[in-house]
Amino acid sequence: MPPPSPGITLGFNSNSFTYDELAMATNGFAQANLLGQGGFGYVHKGVLPNGKVVAVKSLKSGSGQGEREFQAEVEIISRVHHRHLVSLVGYCISGGQRMLVYEFVPNNTMEYHLHGQGRPVMDWESRLRIAIGSAKGLAYLHEDCHPRIIHRDIKAANILLDNNFEAMVADFGLAKLSEDNNTHVSTRVMGTFGYLAPEYASSGKLTEKSDVFSFGIMLLELITGKRPVDSNIVMEDSLVDWARPLLTRALDEGNYDGLVDACMEGNYNRQEMARMVACASASIRHSARKRPKMSQVRKL
Repeated sequence: MPPPSPGITLGFNSNSFTYDELAMATNGFAQANLLGQGGFGYVHKGVLPNGKVVAVKSLKSGSGQGEREFQAEVEIISRVHHRHLVSLVGYCISGGQRMLVYEFVPNNTMEYHLHGQGRPVMDWESRLRIAIGSAKGLAYLHEDCHPRIIHRDIKAANILLDNNFEAMVADFGLAKLSEDNNTHVSTRVMGTFGYLAPEYASSGKLTEKSDVFSFGIMLLELITGKRPVDSNIVMEDSLVDWARPLLTRALDEGNYDGLVDACMEGNYNRQEMARMVACASASIRHSARKRPKMSQVRKL
């Protein structure tokens, strides 16, 4: 990554880093420190001079946001602190390059542990802990933040885990930072295929209730062990269409066969499973109005 023009420092609450400081922290954005890449750009592991380990997210250039808007959004995100949300440590604006610096969460993602090749089967206690933690984090964004924050891209890859399998929701506020303000129509499809609520297709709007739908898909992943869309198997339906009749049967008859991840070999608490199945079923309702709020789901 070539160094852009010299960094400018903005004076406000969150820490401002220069490009050189972050280059030094990540060993020149070395390939060995690359944690991942996605629609928003690259993420590198870094170590600050004080020893704090961080994740540096380099946003793809070309976002329509001006510096002032970027500052304002970063300011909002940096004020959000909750044990189930990944904290923003600081940022860097250097020429056209913007970077966000987050606390480092050591144990990869829910997607990695649930779907990664050769991973041990995730036990029921861990699945339940992840569901509850991420529900608490999301409920905080929706109902306790001012202004409220709609995540817009809830998925297994955005749920980071610590060494105790406590979940931390990542990338909230990022959708806003990458919106193109120069056009009336968003040029980038928000969200991730397989997690998107049906109303997004018709209205192009994402609301708190679309986040609830995406969370419901995530619960289905934890229950079934299946991906929302699996390119390896020919699935006539998406996970949600496949699961709906099985959820209904499970709720009516208390029969979880065929729905629950067979890899768990029946090792789960039936009362807890019943609650998670009921939550998933309510969260993926076609009508956004009929879906629960995250604060109701949180009581999982």
